Amino acid sequence: MTTESALSGMVVLDLTQIMAGPYCTMVLADMGADVIKVEKPSGGDDSRRMGPPFIKDWSAGFLALNRNKRSLVLDLRSQNGQAVFKRLVEDVDVVVEKFRPGVMDRLGLGYETLAAIKPSLVYCSVSGFGNTGPDAQKGGFDLVAQGVSGLMSITGHPGMPPAKVGVPITDISAGLLAANGVLAAYVYALKTGQGQRVDTSLMEAGVAYTVWESSVYFADGEIPGPLGSAHRVSAPYQALRTSDGYLNIGAATQPTWEQLCRAIGLDALIEDERFKLPGDRKAREEELAALLEETFTADTTSNWLKMLEKAGVVAGPIYDMAQVYKDPQVLARKMLVDLEDPDLGTIHNIGIPVKLSVTPGQIRTRAPLLGEHSAEVLLERGFSQSEVDELLAAEVVLEKQGTGTRR
Repeated sequence: MTTESALSGMVVLDLTQIMAGPYCTMVLADMGADVIKVEKPSGGDDSRRMGPPFIKDWSAGFLALNRNKRSLVLDLRSQNGQAVFKRLVEDVDVVVEKFRPGVMDRLGLGYETLAAIKPSLVYCSVSGFGNTGPDAQKGGFDLVAQGVSGLMSITGHPGMPPAKVGVPITDISAGLLAANGVLAAYVYALKTGQGQRVDTSLMEAGVAYTVWESSVYFADGEIPGPLGSAHRVSAPYQALRTSDGYLNIGAATQPTWEQLCRAIGLDALIEDERFKLPGDRKAREEELAALLEETFTADTTSNWLKMLEKAGVVAGPIYDMAQVYKDPQVLARKMLVDLEDPDLGTIHNIGIPVKLSVTPGQIRTRAPLLGEHSAEVLLERGFSQSEVDELLAAEVVLEKQGTGTRR
């Protein structure tokens, strides 16, 4: 293991806010990139004020998505601000933006302009619907993207109103896809010196999730609907009631089905013609679930899980968030990381989900105050103190100092 991070030396200008873009740049920052969060003077990233609690410049959501970053407040609507940004681009590797298509061009900071300044630049755009096509100019939120991508048509229970996936899945997935694209383009730029544009969207992130559903539609034109917790092609593969709650059963293959039957004392079902083959079980899914629940409701979730684990049957509990962060495996995998901060005390962080053996990611710093690093960033990148003072005096740049903001 080395003290150097995997992305040490990568510098990113982050012009994103809310969730999808900040998730992308957080992934890069966790792996060691120097992410400079460029924020607008009027309050910065809107997520600073979204959701509880609101302390100084932080909300819980902002803290979760902007760790390991530095904040530079820069007025990109002014010519001086645009000039500062272009000067910064000369010395960075990546720009990530999440404006509606055309906004960066109107600011004079579009891909073609910046690529002329830095030919090796990786320029990533994350939007609701992508930078091309008839809907490119439409605004996009996770809820809208879940609807357009088909996710809401397959989520929830049959006969119930449309339901979205319980997490902002297209936001998070678009952020991951963007990070993946940035890294691929960055590797190519390191090898060839040629930068490129990376373009992804919430809509595309949602469609990409519909692997089973799209394959079914492509195969025979069938339009899949919601299944609750059940699987598209396998049974039993769902949540089943116990005496005190539910457990998840994953008996998707013939061997695991037979293991399950023996483990819960229903050996006769193995040779039962109604459920003998995988297709039979899927065709009689509701009947099978009701039959299995007659047995499972006779004991507790905990006791069944112990029994099933001993028998080698794939099964698991259904946790709420409090239970998630008490689970020994979650803790062993360091998916809860605490950071001590003089302003906020203990900050709980979701851990880094990808473990690298030599250059592991690290949660180094809390999310920044608005403009906390404005002067620091500019001075590092070749601006003189007098230039920084002039930019502050002209309110092109704002700098946070303690609980106040210096202009």
